[in-house]
Formats: sequence, structure tokens, C-alpha cells
Amino acid sequence: MMLRPVLLLLLAALLSSEAPYAADGRCDGYPRVSLLTSKGSCVGLVAAGLGFPRGVAAVGEDLFITDLGSWEPGHGRLLRLSPGERVASVVIDRLDRPGAIVADARGRLIVALAGKVVRIDPKAADPAAAMVTLMTGIPSDGRHNLPGLLLDRKGGLLVSIGSASDNCEGRGGARPPPDRPCAELSGRPPRASHLYIAKGQPLPVDAPSAAVFATGMRNTLALAEAPYGTILAASNGRDAIDQADPKLADARFPHDVLLRVHRGSRFDWPYCFDLGRPSPEFPKADCKRFDAPAMLLPPHAAPLSMLVYRGERLRGLKGKLLIAFHGYRAAGHRLVSLPIDRSGRPIGALRDIVSGWKAVTGLRPQGAPVALLELADGSVLIVEDHNGTLLRLSSDRPARTAR
Repeated sequence: MMLRPVLLLLLAALLSSEAPYAADGRCDGYPRVSLLTSKGSCVGLVAAGLGFPRGVAAVGEDLFITDLGSWEPGHGRLLRLSPGERVASVVIDRLDRPGAIVADARGRLIVALAGKVVRIDPKAADPAAAMVTLMTGIPSDGRHNLPGLLLDRKGGLLVSIGSASDNCEGRGGARPPPDRPCAELSGRPPRASHLYIAKGQPLPVDAPSAAVFATGMRNTLALAEAPYGTILAASNGRDAIDQADPKLADARFPHDVLLRVHRGSRFDWPYCFDLGRPSPEFPKADCKRFDAPAMLLPPHAAPLSMLVYRGERLRGLKGKLLIAFHGYRAAGHRLVSLPIDRSGRPIGALRDIVSGWKAVTGLRPQGAPVALLELADGSVLIVEDHNGTLLRLSSDRPARTAR
């Protein structure tokens, strides 16, 4: 869904007095935050005090933001930012860990909750009462318990299911048997997978019996669709690989990966990492039998959102993939671009678009980009979960940089 530029100016009034960023001039009508940006662009602060936001979607002139609330069940909210309002209003409260959110062609919101996916009509007299369940039975336990969402051009819905473990370890961190398949991949539904709901399919869909689109992806909240329809997914690599093999430095391995996902794709988690290297737990794994990553991303960058930029406002970015790196380590807390062809194949190198996102007392917090949304005017909204803010990347005259 697209948003008229006038809404962005009206939303500037929503800024909280407790905003974690100090203003440094103006960025296309908003208080500028002190960050390094690509030439001709800047970042403005749209709203703060949004709780623990995890996603954003637009319907008409309204923005809808999911507030996770906390990792405890039942504290989440769906928020609305409307023109002329001073604060965000609560559309629905007591939601169970709302995360990913997308708007469909009819202006309805599809929201991923713990254990299920629902559809909400924000124009209904009672949106909570009118909520429709699209999928049930999604695993909500383990390390990665928030589903990701992608509404494709055919009207189908892709739902990502994260792994329950780091690398298929058992209770108490027990190493998996090296000569047996990882049980997580044979569950119903399989963990570390993508499920698919086709347009017109009877609802609700039970996840244990849903169509499995692809498997072997540890955690793919970052999803996008390339111009020719290929699904792109960025998967977060495992942690603490040095505990499984002291010869492998945790700071360097494994890399996060960019994947080109097709129906039936079978990737290599947890058996292999990087470009076909057997994991320490599965030293005899035949990595050649799995689909290879399209590209290695920086280790522990934690890509949590991405989109193919289609606008004109941000110079030199049209057609490129924008990826939000959420990670707290050196490779994270930044927004990057990647040239791709129309089928989603990388054809260039990563380039920083927003960086310098390190905490400076009284100036800015460490960046925590978790969701992206391109608006009708070509600007890009950036949701930060740890900082409770909504930022906007836009064009600048002249460009400014971080101090």
C-alpha cells in the first residue's frame, strides 16, 4: 500500500518528548537524526515511544504498526498513526506477540502472531471482533518463534517458520547425532521452512498440513520478491560455532546468507554453512545435495527485513535490494543496498545506505532496524524495535552526515 506525501508531514507532530534521538536540523520536513547516509539522502524521526515495534504497513493515509509488547504472551498491540493525531491510537490490544505485518490489495492487514496468522479489517467498527484467522498451528516455541510474511504478486501468502534451536541441538544443548537427520526438518510443519497459502484456498489453513514451499533455512524474517517473481530470503547464521569447533572463530563464521527460493528448494541448515562447508555437528554431510546460497552476507549482521526499491526519490537505488541489518555486532545496525538482476541474482557488492548507527549519549542510540516499508513518494520507513522509533529515509538538500 502507498501513502500520500502529505501524511508524512502530518505525522511529524507525533514525535515524543522522550525521543532517543537529538534533532540535528531538518530532513525533508522531519527532525534530522545524526547518521551517516548515502549522498543526497538523510534520515528523519517520524515517531517515538512506540513500545517494541516490529512491523509497519500502510492503508490509505494511515500507518499501522505492530507492537510486540514483550516476549511474554498477550502484551502486544496493533497501533495506528493517522493524520492530525498527536499520539498513536490502539486498534487492538492483548495480542500475542504481533510481528510481521503486510497490507493486501483490499486494504486489509495480515499480521503474524505467535502460533497463527490473522487478517484484520482496520475499517471495521470492531476490528478485533472482525479478525479472520488465515493459518493456525504454527510452532511458537524455541529460539525463533515469530513467523515472517510475504504477500506475493499472485495473491499468495508465504509464511516463514524459524528453527527451534541454534543448530539442531537437543535438550540442554546436546549435540545432534551426526548420522541422523535433524528432527526439526521432519516435523509437521517442519521448522526452518516456508509454508504457502494460495489465493482462494479455504481458510483457515492448518500449518501441520499446509503446503511446504521450501526447507533448510534457519531464520528468514527478511523476505522480498524480485521483479520476475523469485522469492528472496535472508537467513541468520548460527551462533557460537566455536563451541562446536574451537578452530572456527565465532566472529568470522558462519556468514548470514541471501537465498533465492523456489518451490521445492532445499537449503542446508543445519548440516552445512557458508558455501558448502559441513557443520561441526555433521562432519560427513554431503553439502552438494543442497541448494547453494545466492550470496554470503556479513557474519552476525542479522538481516531482519528487506525490499526491492522501486522508487525514484533515493538516487541510484531503483531496482536494488535494501536490507536492514539488525545485529548488535560490528556488521549490524545499518541499512545496505545490493544490486540484483530481475530474477534476484546479486550482480554487485553491498553498499552502506545508513550507517554510523553507534550509540552516542545525548545524540543517538545504537541502531536497531527491524522492518522496512517503501512509501508512494519513494521514501523508506524504518522501524526500530529496541528504540521504539519510526524513522524515514528520504532525499536531502544538501546531504548531511553523522558527527
